[in-house]
Amino acid sequence: MAKLPPADWTQRDDLAQLVAVLGADTIRWVGGAVRDTLLGARVKDVDAATTLQPDAVLAKLKEAGIKAIPTGLDHGTITAVLPDAPVEITTLRRDVSTDGRRATVSFASQWSDDAARRDFTINALYVDPQTLQISDYFNGLADLDARLVRFIGDAEQRIREDHLRILRYYRFQARFGAELDAEAEAAVATLASTLKGLSRERVAMELLALLALPDPYATVQRMAKAGVLGVVLPEAGAAQLAAFTALRAAEDADAAPPDPLRRLAALLPADAPMAKQVAARLRLSNAQRKQLLLLAKRDTYATDPRALAFRHGRETARDLLLLSGQKSDAIQSWDIPTFPLKGGVIVARGVGAGPEVARILQTVEARWIAEGFPDISRVEQILSEELP
Repeated sequence: MAKLPPADWTQRDDLAQLVAVLGADTIRWVGGAVRDTLLGARVKDVDAATTLQPDAVLAKLKEAGIKAIPTGLDHGTITAVLPDAPVEITTLRRDVSTDGRRATVSFASQWSDDAARRDFTINALYVDPQTLQISDYFNGLADLDARLVRFIGDAEQRIREDHLRILRYYRFQARFGAELDAEAEAAVATLASTLKGLSRERVAMELLALLALPDPYATVQRMAKAGVLGVVLPEAGAAQLAAFTALRAAEDADAAPPDPLRRLAALLPADAPMAKQVAARLRLSNAQRKQLLLLAKRDTYATDPRALAFRHGRETARDLLLLSGQKSDAIQSWDIPTFPLKGGVIVARGVGAGPEVARILQTVEARWIAEGFPDISRVEQILSEELP
């Protein structure tokens, strides 16, 4: 039987305490931590499955003095707040009924039952916390070696149970996949329209998670070809897909880190009202909406890199430059200056406080930017020229 290689997280003292509290025979590590350790990737979160009922988990944690949060009690999930990092503990489950958006579950006693309701074979690997032996019920280890993202069971049936699995498939395939699974590719294309019934928040979460990956470009093109992108983002036509491809070249040339909103902006026309509608439809946060709207106005801004950095900040300026196919070398090590003129100086020169002061400030600032941010002496000269 295969074993999980030792990793930092498997040697955490707080996890050893958790195992002792719940009982080593009742708990297994499962999901992303197992998968990512096998791939040599950084582990973000540790999840556990248990044969214990939720009330028993709560009781044992309380008795041991471990804070427990019933984050998903109806579905058997409890978060144990541990010193190093929280752990989600979920009672073994099986699906009773599904409607494509939500599932009714019952608790199970067999690890294989719990494994069968998971989406992909590479996510259904269970590890004994003491021996690190891996239980693999659906050949997930072989699929992981082949970089194959494969549904457990019939792909169409699994998608009909939860339509969001279409987007999860693409995200996992972009992150881990190399070889394409023909059954999965056919199923996501066949059932693309079912995404219309999902909440926009769930769609946005998966879409942005995909766009945040190091290289989602080929996957997004496949989504477009399969008709999936047209369902979740109908604004992304042929011209936008070309702009999206161009952004990849710009990012590579600039060694720019991934940014999902920058990439989402590339998939949309440079149209502020449209960006506003998309942000509302996807229920983006206020900060995300503001940023997407700003990037949608990219054709209205001057393209001088330092002017962009001064007005919008270094990171947003970089996004605007990349979206226009430029590099950001000129601003990466540049110390963004502070405009050296204050309204009080204008008032002291005889201008009454009010709108005229603001107008003069804006005019002087615009000339200062256009001249390449000269020193204070030149700013004073510009001010003298602008005073009535």
